[in-house]
Amino acid sequence: MAHDALRYFWCACLALVMCAVFPHEVHAHQAGLSRGEYRLDGAWLTAELVFARAEVARLVRGLDDDGDGTISALEVQQARVALGRAVTPKLGVRAGSDVCMGSIDDAFLVEEDGLSLRFVYVCPTKPVAVRVRFDVLDDLSFGHRHIARAESSQAVIEEVLFGAQRELEVAPVSHSGAAVTTLESKSFGAFYWMGIEHILLGYDHLVFLFGLVLVGGKWRSLLLVVTAFTVAHSITLALSVLGIWAPSPHLVEPLIALSVAYVGVENQFVKSADKRWRITFPFGLIHGFGFAGALGDIAVPREDIPRALVAFNLGVETGQLAALSVVLPLVVAARKREWFEKRGVRYSSWAIAGLGIVWFLDRVVAIFR
Repeated sequence: MAHDALRYFWCACLALVMCAVFPHEVHAHQAGLSRGEYRLDGAWLTAELVFARAEVARLVRGLDDDGDGTISALEVQQARVALGRAVTPKLGVRAGSDVCMGSIDDAFLVEEDGLSLRFVYVCPTKPVAVRVRFDVLDDLSFGHRHIARAESSQAVIEEVLFGAQRELEVAPVSHSGAAVTTLESKSFGAFYWMGIEHILLGYDHLVFLFGLVLVGGKWRSLLLVVTAFTVAHSITLALSVLGIWAPSPHLVEPLIALSVAYVGVENQFVKSADKRWRITFPFGLIHGFGFAGALGDIAVPREDIPRALVAFNLGVETGQLAALSVVLPLVVAARKREWFEKRGVRYSSWAIAGLGIVWFLDRVVAIFR
């Protein structure tokens, strides 16, 4: 049993090394989420979609025309026709047997790292309702979820479109001034799963946690370390998403990488996780700003922020606990072997420090690229 645990442990270490060898293939903070506002007024359907810019880059090659690693407002306007060609055919709108013809109306950047696309579809006659089919999912990242919201005369209906479940019915809006009732939202689960995916694909966050528990210690000390990290990143996640304050991602991402490198180096000098929560808390504050970028990418509407914040944070904690439930038993089993106690922790920690330095240099270079 101990031999198998060690084998899996070193497989995990090899996976971390692969992340360092191919840093440009690792995207730790992909959102995998978009939102859309759909409104049917007479024979006209308006659809406003908000994506993370990295996702839109999947739809249109060469969107970053000057190759500087960022998408500017000018580049978005220059690619407007191409964006329309990429999305309009994949956003099918039908009124019964009639096909509603669509075109792109506008494209512009939004807060953080988001991009908004507005489309207008015109139906042959004024329909009772239309069905929207979001086949854009085929060209987005695997597991992408689209939160679709449609306002009708009776209610605001919200659906989460993903996989084979990609159709939404939109009824006409009312001009009578009648109150609109909001139905129970289905997006809580989408934000929850987004949090899980974000932490499990956030290799820098996982390596940081792995480095923290690698030195071992009493279970109480390890729990305190994880709790300090959780409380800290929850605070800054809330500060950022609520719009109170958030530093630039150009500062946050290199600092996250440096936190990984620091833990790897500090592991050479500490014997256990006792009192380590003191450095875990300030680093957790930095990681929280990194988590917030995922929600900022899709510019969550202000009225949805509390729900999105709770669901996303719960997802992050679930993913974090799932990862630790696998890593901690492996660390405990490995530390029972004398050779690992003497050399394994040291070599693994140097590998973690190396990863942090590679990520730091890669992110700093990306800023000036």
